[in-house]
Amino acid sequence: MISPVLRHFPPLCNPVAFPFRYLCIGNQTKTYMKKIKLSSVFNEYTLMGTAVIGAFYLGEYWEGVTVILFYFIGEWFQHKAVHRARHNIQSLLDVRPETATVVQGDARQTVSPAQVQPGSIIEVKAGERVPLDGILLEEAASFNTSALTGESVPRTIRQQEEVLAGMIVTDKVVTIQVTKPFDQSALARILALVQDAAERKAPAEVFIRRFAAVYTPVVTGLAALMVLLPYFYGLMRPEFIYVFDDWFYRALVFLVISCPCALVVSIPLGYFGGIGAASRRGILFKGGNYLDAITKINTVVFDKTGTLTKGVFEVQSVSTRQGVTSEELLRLVASAERYSNHPIAQAITAYAKQQQTAPDLPLKVTEIAGHGLKAVMDGMEAYVGNTRLLEKYGIGFPAEAASTTETTILCAANGTYMGHITLADTPKEDAARAVGELKDLNIHNIQILSGDKQAIVSKLAQQIGITQAYGDLLPQGKVDRIELLKANPENRIAFVGDGINDTPVLALSDVGIAMGGLGSDAAIETADVVIQTDQPSKVAEAVRVGRLTHRIVWQNISMAFGIKLLVLLLGAGGMATLWEAIFADVGVALLAICNAVRIQK
Repeated sequence: MISPVLRHFPPLCNPVAFPFRYLCIGNQTKTYMKKIKLSSVFNEYTLMGTAVIGAFYLGEYWEGVTVILFYFIGEWFQHKAVHRARHNIQSLLDVRPETATVVQGDARQTVSPAQVQPGSIIEVKAGERVPLDGILLEEAASFNTSALTGESVPRTIRQQEEVLAGMIVTDKVVTIQVTKPFDQSALARILALVQDAAERKAPAEVFIRRFAAVYTPVVTGLAALMVLLPYFYGLMRPEFIYVFDDWFYRALVFLVISCPCALVVSIPLGYFGGIGAASRRGILFKGGNYLDAITKINTVVFDKTGTLTKGVFEVQSVSTRQGVTSEELLRLVASAERYSNHPIAQAITAYAKQQQTAPDLPLKVTEIAGHGLKAVMDGMEAYVGNTRLLEKYGIGFPAEAASTTETTILCAANGTYMGHITLADTPKEDAARAVGELKDLNIHNIQILSGDKQAIVSKLAQQIGITQAYGDLLPQGKVDRIELLKANPENRIAFVGDGINDTPVLALSDVGIAMGGLGSDAAIETADVVIQTDQPSKVAEAVRVGRLTHRIVWQNISMAFGIKLLVLLLGAGGMATLWEAIFADVGVALLAICNAVRIQK
């Protein structure tokens, strides 16, 4: 009576097997129970625990030990791979200096960046990282921007231009006037975006997690049926010889193979690797779901100013009506535009400063979306904007102000046309390449939507190879165009923009892409993808990263299901042992992890 019991539990008296039992089962029991309590009764820990105990019951000690040993080796590799992916992104982005040198007269004080207030002057030595966003006070300096943009080529920033936290000064000591507090810097915003990205799951991730929650208890039930059904079959067919240990072993093989580790770990790791790979290239995906969404894009719509063009305007000419001087017109327009951060407004105020024309302080400025500004100063009501603004208020203007193919800002005061200022903008160096690369990716429906004059928009479209370009659009007009595209269910639309007026269409499109360097905070917050380099060619690169991630994730799904299904069938037929089951679980998991890590390269 005693021998069968001892046969099933020999580790108690076996000096070789007992240490393994103590190490692998005794010490892990608490871990298993804790994991089971924290999640659910049916999970991979339940499957593995049942398989190991069953193997020991059958006297297959080495196979049981191997199951638990290789399982934890697989767990270790999974942990290292996930940790590496997270560490790569964190080390890439979390480059904020711990101190800042504040200049107060001739004194220098080292403080925490969080203590520095906007308006303060800080000093940064060559080789040091800039701790806070600000404006350069030197005439010019060279900066390494790779932490923010992924670009290794140093960038020259000139006096009064913006310097961002995370940049590295490469050539000399510089002084910077701080414009934003520590927690609102561009780098802090990037970190927040990447940290939030991990919480937004791709459809494949969501499906696998839900699938695993149902799949594991189903597999456990099937393993139990694998033992019980032959027993009942033997009761009905006496010629059928039922051997409990044989069918129990097959069920254990079935349980080990069925562990969903390869899918549950490698798929999130794949998406996280894709987010990290894109981040190193200056492209920030706000979640794995957007990596998936961008692979389906077949239509790309661009804003013009600041997206396809440099957004750095230069005043070309100042034209006035009879009786008005250029200085009067420039003072009036610069007064209205002085508080705006739009590239056109900044160009006009900079030109007024060059001409030593001091703008008057407006008492009140009201923005009229898609038209321009209405300003009240010294009892005078002025309108500064495009031709639609003057038409809206019934103010006449000469035909030449509307017919030019350059950007034109018109001005009227007290209902009378005063003159107009002509400005020029140029396409970005990679604008034409961006269009060509999108076409190479089989994305041929490429359009421009702009509030600028149709003649200007058409000229740019012809320069860079776009056939569909729509100008003279108010913000609502852009929304209408996107809704018209969405009316065709086959269209999957990405909109690329940078301004506040682009926010509605960024939200409406399937994938909203914001230019993060020059873009407004509202556009960046609304977008699904942020391009830190302001390069339109990064749109095609974002599509490529998304497609590579999607391809690798589905390779892992196909490989895991294919190999597991094959070994499951062999195991059910008694042609596979626990060794094959271990490969089908741990081996496939390691292969899937290695494949997922490939994205990061």
